Amino acid sequence: MHALDILGDPVRRRILELLAAGECGAGAISDAVRQEYPISHPAVSHHLRVLRENGFATVRAEGTRRLYAVDSAGMRQADEWLERFRHLWQTRLDALDTEIARGKRERRS
Repeated sequence: MHALDILGDPVRRRILELLAAGECGAGAISDAVRQEYPISHPAVSHHLRVLRENGFATVRAEGTRRLYAVDSAGMRQADEWLERFRHLWQTRLDALDTEIARGKRERRS
């Protein structure tokens, strides 16, 4: 599966957002996701497996708990794909940065 196919699913994106804050147990992930999406525990487990098998998440056992964390390998694949388009918005972001700096200088004057 391509990295953007993985990231295209809103449930998987939400799981990654949760994991970005730090390592999280499978139960806590499932509870948080199920508050926002009408899916079952097994469906959340499936999404976690897809993330794990495609390099977006790692899992480690701690007793009976399964703790998940972000794996940067999948994100690197997405970033590498986006790199060929970055020039399309980088110039605009640089111009925005210049305008913000100009506005700050004018307010100080």
